[in-house]
Formats: sequence, structure tokens, C-alpha cells
Amino acid sequence: MPHSKQQLSLNLNWSRRDSIAAAGLFLATAGVILWQNAHLVILWDLSYVLDSAVRMAQGQMPYRDFPFAHAPLTFLIQATLIRLTGRVFFHHVLYCALAGGLGTVLAWRMALHTLRGRMAAAWTASVLLAAPLTVLGIYCILPHPSYDCDCALSILVAMLLLQRLTPDAAAVAAPRPAGRLLQPFLAGVALVLPLFFKQNIGLPLLLAALAAILLLLAAALIRRAPADPPGTPALLAVLAGSATTSLAAGLLLHFTAGIGNYIHWTIQFAAQRRLPGFKNMLGVYTEPSLLWMLPCAGVALALLLTPLARAQWARLLALGLLAAPFLWTLFTLFLYDDADERGDSLLALWPLLLILAAALTLFNLLRGLTLHALLPAILLVAINGTLLSQQLWGSTYAIWPLLMLLIGEMIAFLAAIKLPGAAPGAAWRSLPLAPVLAAVVAATLLVCGGFYTASEERLSYAQLPEGPVLHATLPQLAGMTTRGNYLPAFEELLRFAGANIPVSDGLILLPGEDPFYFATGRAPQFPVLLFDPATDPYSPAQLVEQARARSIRWLIVKRNLQIKEDPTPQREALLAALLGDFALDRQLQSYDVYRRR
Repeated sequence: MPHSKQQLSLNLNWSRRDSIAAAGLFLATAGVILWQNAHLVILWDLSYVLDSAVRMAQGQMPYRDFPFAHAPLTFLIQATLIRLTGRVFFHHVLYCALAGGLGTVLAWRMALHTLRGRMAAAWTASVLLAAPLTVLGIYCILPHPSYDCDCALSILVAMLLLQRLTPDAAAVAAPRPAGRLLQPFLAGVALVLPLFFKQNIGLPLLLAALAAILLLLAAALIRRAPADPPGTPALLAVLAGSATTSLAAGLLLHFTAGIGNYIHWTIQFAAQRRLPGFKNMLGVYTEPSLLWMLPCAGVALALLLTPLARAQWARLLALGLLAAPFLWTLFTLFLYDDADERGDSLLALWPLLLILAAALTLFNLLRGLTLHALLPAILLVAINGTLLSQQLWGSTYAIWPLLMLLIGEMIAFLAAIKLPGAAPGAAWRSLPLAPVLAAVVAATLLVCGGFYTASEERLSYAQLPEGPVLHATLPQLAGMTTRGNYLPAFEELLRFAGANIPVSDGLILLPGEDPFYFATGRAPQFPVLLFDPATDPYSPAQLVEQARARSIRWLIVKRNLQIKEDPTPQREALLAALLGDFALDRQLQSYDVYRRR
């Protein structure tokens, strides 16, 4: 019983400094997200989420009533927010700020659990590793409601619950009473949820986690002994939680949208339009900088794991070699003036760290098959699943917390290295290698990540011109700001629609860049909101047939797009087909408005 109390105290009780750190990390992250929203809006990403949420809030059923290639939970969360608080943009900004701040705090607690007991300065190191997430957190780079960001938050929750099933190095492992199975059951429940935020992230994560649990159970069966912590009953409870949630989700889909419809749109259609080729999948690991970064890390580890580590010069050299990739990334801030080159230099750390984390995970698994050793493998699978979508440049914006957790595992490994020939149990204290490296990594990612986020390099697919920041004036768009004439032109369209287009009339907005239905509260009557290959399943001829079948009376074509490249692959053919049925009615600042002939 004393052991259980000690473990409970270590896992659940917060000191005053914990509360201060959590509040600081939360507020700093939320502040960055609010600052981002205070000077920019990416209409393309925002409109799809909010307009889709509006149609769901109005009772339209995705997968059954209209084609929908994405998992539903992000849209349902925003639809619930609309139902509860009305159509006000700033409410969705607050949601992102709260979710982003929570994500940073969760990542910090997980890093602390990993480091505690493995190094003297574990608390300080965990705060240092979490600090970059104040500028690289799940909603810092793209500050609008997004399925990638929500999926990353759900992964943090699931991994936190799984991690809490393993005692940290400071805790005394004690048998888990058979009745205390609620937490592992909830961990199993949480493992399923990412699948319903983003398929290419959530499905690999779930499969990897279930495979890990089954592997642990099989090993325990072969040994004819209880599984290592958390124990066989807890592992079975995780499986029960996942099975129960999967079954409940399947039944809910069957009786609402139809399970066949859901699989067709979110698995078959989405894979057809988005899944890259095998060569592109491996493209992240062809980064040229690996040719010198990997040898640096390899030589450093060789120095630390051989008798040479007894020499002070060898330890100092190892520290320099391990820090070199991060110091180089810092140096590129002075070397390059272009934000694109600076961003590429920062992102080049990803393949290096993923390879090192994979090697460390394999090493730990060879030493012993435990849930703690398998957790990084689950994270690696989730990260590589994320990269399937838009590879390194496009996919990493929401999953920096997952990378920081892997870095925490590597720092913990370095802190546990002992000098060759040292007495059993003697920790290596002659050189504070791990804390110094943690500080270098944190400083690099905080400074370079701050420049990366502030430069909006990841958002360079949208036009963000110089000039004054213009604010939306309509109440439902409160809090929406950006440079350029996009918002005044959009509000002109809204006023025109309110005065000239009956609410009952159906519309097509091409390419669908603006949150028109969110701003007006109208019910979409056309199945496609965003004319992009990832969301639009129809050919131009089929779209014309759909417009006629649904008696669409208005066609609104945006001329001055915020997104740099028109995403509609057959725009000219589509316009030519549609204009046979529509005639120009009014020309606004940025829009051509057509009425059915």
C-alpha cells in the first residue's frame, strides 16, 4: 500500500511550480494562437471546416447526404460550437487557443514522466523541451480549426493515458489491483478517437497500439508469467476499451450515415485522391543533410558507449557532435535571408530525429519488451502516417509535440549512460551531457520555430500581402482579420447575396474559398463546397448534371483568390460547361455572379 501511494503521488499531485509551469506554457501557447488569428486568416482552410460544420449543424448527414472525404469529429466539434454559441468566428479562435494550450501542457507532462528519475534536472529539462511548443504547438502554425491539429491533441491524450500505465523511473513499481482498470479501459477508448479525426494518422496509431498490446500479452503467455507493468488485466482492459469504442462507433455510423458510405468516402475515395506513391512516402528520408548529420550522431554515440568515454575530451567531442545539427540550424538564421530556406533547415531535423528515435526504440526493445519501450514505436508509426498526407513540408505543422516526446526519450537515454567500468548502478555525472543537450535542442527549436511560425512559411500557399491588417465588420465574422482586400470583397458579396439572392435559392461557389454558409447561415444545396481534387468526386459533366438536378439558380465565381494556385484542376472545362446554363448577372470587386438562364 505505501508503494501505491507513492506512485499515485508522483503521477497525480502537482506542486506549486508544476502549476506555474503549466499556466505559463498554456498561456504562452494560447497567446501565440490568438496573435496569429489577430493578423491573418487562411480562407481556404477555414471555409471548408466551418461551412461543412454549418451543414452538419443544420442536420445534413455527411457520407449519406453529400460526399465527404474526411473523418467527422473536427467538424462535429465545430458544429456543436455553432449550435451552442451561434455563428461567431471568434468562438472558433478561442477553441483553437484552448486546444493548443492544452496540447502543450499534455506534452510537457509526458516529457516529465519520461525524464523523471533518469536525470537530476528532469523537471527543468521537461520544461525546456516543452518551451518550443509555445510557438510550434498544435494550433500555432495553422491557427484555425483543423483535423490534423485535433487529431494531434487526441493522440496526446491517448498516449498520456497509455504512459500512465507504466511507472516512471522515480516510482516504485507495485502490482495494480484488478479493480483499478478504468484508466487502461479509458486508454483503449482514447486510442480509437484519432481515427475519427484523421484517417491516415489515427488508423496507423490504433493498429500499432493494438499490435503492441497483443505482443505484450503474447510474450507474457509464452513466459507463463504476468506481463510487465501495467500487467495482464490492464492490457486486456485497453483492448476492451478499444473494442467497445470501435463497436459503438460502427453501430452509430451504421444507423446514421451508413457504414458502407463511410468506408467508401473516408477510406477508398480518400486513398484514391490523397495516398502518395511509395517513393514519395520515403522521400522524407532522402534529406541531403543526413549525409553529415547521421555520421555526427553515430560517432558521438560510439564515443559515449566505448571506453573512450572515460576521457573528458571524448565526452566534450560527443556533446559537440550531437549538438552540431541543432547549432547549424541556429546558424542558418544568419546564413539565409529567405524564409523558405530557413524553414527547410528547421524541417531537415525531422528525418534525423526520426531515424535516431527509431534506432533507440529498437535498442530498448532488444533489452526488454515492455509497454514503455513500445510507446515511442507507436509515436513513430503515427508520425509516419501523418507524413503520408503532404510529406515533410506540408504535414508536420500539427505534430511537433509528438517529435518533442521522441526527443525526450533520447535525452533520457543519454542521461542514463554510465561510464564504462563504473560500479553497477553508478550514474554518469562527470559531464551533464543530457541537460546541456536538452538546453541546446530547446533553444534551437524555440528560436528557429519562432521564426518559422512568424514568417508564415508553412502558409505560403496563400497570398498574405504587405499592408494594413483589415478587420471584418459583420458580427458573425468578429475577430477575422487579414491583409489584402479579401475580407471587404467577401463582405460585399455577403451584402449582395442578402439583398438579391433569396435564401431558398441554391448556389455554387467556385472554387469555394470563402466561409459563405457560415457567414450567412444558409443551407448548402449543392453536394460540393470546395472544388479541390481531395473533396470533389465529380467530373465537369457530372457537376452540371448535379446543378440541374438540384435546381441550382446561382453561380458565384471568385476571381481574386487568396490561395496562390487555383486548386480546381479542370476549372476552364467546368466553367465552360456551367456557363451554358448561366448568364452574368453582376460583377463585384472579386466575384462574378451568374444567374440561371
